[in-house]
Amino acid sequence: MQQVPSSKIVVMTAGGVNPQVMINALAARFPDLHVIEERPETKGEILRRRARNLGWLNATGQMATMIASRLGKKLAERRSEEIIRQFGLSERRDPAMPMKHVSSINSAECHAAVIELSPAVVFTISCGILSKATLAAIPCPVINFHAGINPMYRGQMGGYWARVEEDEKNFGATVHLVDAGVDTGGSLHEHRVTPSGADTIATYPLLLTAASTGIAIKAIEDALSGNLRPYRPTGRSALRYPPPIWTWIRHGITKGIW
Repeated sequence: MQQVPSSKIVVMTAGGVNPQVMINALAARFPDLHVIEERPETKGEILRRRARNLGWLNATGQMATMIASRLGKKLAERRSEEIIRQFGLSERRDPAMPMKHVSSINSAECHAAVIELSPAVVFTISCGILSKATLAAIPCPVINFHAGINPMYRGQMGGYWARVEEDEKNFGATVHLVDAGVDTGGSLHEHRVTPSGADTIATYPLLLTAASTGIAIKAIEDALSGNLRPYRPTGRSALRYPPPIWTWIRHGITKGIW
């Protein structure tokens, strides 16, 4: 008897409003959707990890930016609600959504969950970097949503850096295959959008997520039909991080980009 191909989708995430908006959009298109949610990093863990890579000065400056950018929380909340309404989406978690909680997407329990679910495709959004062992344990294509245009705006805050570098034509998002690097896998689809004057570093990622659910759906459809067509985008490759607070304030004052 011929085996029926799986149509099961597994989303890996650390949770939050942005990924929930995407998950809800995917669930409306793909009924057999399952979520594996890892424990998000604490601020202390993020600070120590960045300090190892960038030094304590830059790591502390980046953390200060993230804290300061939330001082206008009410303004950001209003704009976030506008974005979600604009694209007809929802950030509400569906209690009926099948969900598995794990300590880390790179844990043995996560590997076991993926093997048990046997998905046709794994979709990652706002989660940790998949280790080589995790990639080897996943028996299907792994696709990532990235709020930036690769390869120029890999890493974090791609929309912010596109604006700062006066490259607003590349204010956009990429859906790409996942490999062992950071946003280095072959690109599948891109989508560009124009931010409003009310957008800041606190809302750019949500805007890019909400505006780009279509390319995520298209990539998963391609995976299910066996029509993935990855390509290598042109442009210089640069790994981005949140700006340290002195850089964020300077660009805010001189360029009006917050």
